[in-house]
Amino acid sequence: MSVPLQLHITLPQWIHDYPFEDVYASDEDKVGLAIALSRINVEKRSGGPFGAAIFAPDDRLIAVGVNRVLPQSNSVAHAEMMAFMLAQSRLQSARLNVAMDGTDWHPITLATSSQPCCQCFGASIWAGIDRMLIGARAEDVMALTSFDEGPLPNDWQGELAKRGIQLQHDVLRDAACNVLREYTAREGGHY
Repeated sequence: MSVPLQLHITLPQWIHDYPFEDVYASDEDKVGLAIALSRINVEKRSGGPFGAAIFAPDDRLIAVGVNRVLPQSNSVAHAEMMAFMLAQSRLQSARLNVAMDGTDWHPITLATSSQPCCQCFGASIWAGIDRMLIGARAEDVMALTSFDEGPLPNDWQGELAKRGIQLQHDVLRDAACNVLREYTAREGGHY
């Protein structure tokens, strides 16, 4: 028996056609992009109802991700994880807020259509995120879909603050919840 030596996971092809802007100046612009990606992912049936984007200190887009768990047969292919991996590959750095020359590069912002699950929460800490912008809350995800977001620390917001990660939640929350509702109506909550 041979053991696989490579892993290949991809974003859907429609990402190439998305009209990305160079700069996303406001928090609403950033989360709006994540929500738009999540909506298209549902409409195209290319994954679950989650989108994420990572931004440089000058508000330029570094990378995006959408949920690809079932299409890729990969339980870690969440929107945030896809965005982290693509940003890390692009920047050639496991810590996004450390430049290739080793200097600090702050702030790196993660914008996500929904609150990160337990997996993506942990990865956010280790990926070098300085700011986290969240649309829908975890309780919205669990109330509006059949997804289990997993256990988070009781004081997950405090854990982020202890690590210097600024948090802004409920950014365009209603719009993010609408995508979750649309997904459940279309897919019965599963994909």
